[in-house]
Amino acid sequence: MINGKKTRSRAIVYKTLHCLAHHGDILKLLVNAIENVKPICEVKKVRISGTTQLVPSIIATNRQETLAIRWMLEAAAKRHMSKKSISLDQCLSDEILDASQKMGIARKKRDDLHKLTQANRSFSHYRWW
Repeated sequence: MINGKKTRSRAIVYKTLHCLAHHGDILKLLVNAIENVKPICEVKKVRISGTTQLVPSIIATNRQETLAIRWMLEAAAKRHMSKKSISLDQCLSDEILDASQKMGIARKKRDDLHKLTQANRSFSHYRWW
């Protein structure tokens, strides 16, 4: 929802769910998509002896789900900007379908984040929280 346009965002969600209804059970698709996009760990910037290091840390469950939904919405908006002829609800349903099949822009973002945490795992001993 941008600038308080609740009715517009509600209409987009309803149209997206209507598009997903043709592909089977909507709840299974949504849950599967969120599970496939949820990141397990993230990196946080920590200043250590004058330099800033990226320290990997585990994410709480509610933040995992929030990030997954946010990334899918951002990926749908990115698709919508590149292809103006397709509506946002169609782009969102395509992204949810791709995420449920472990593909798509949001899944790539998750994989890139996990690669970054793997690359910086040598700094994991700097975690104190």
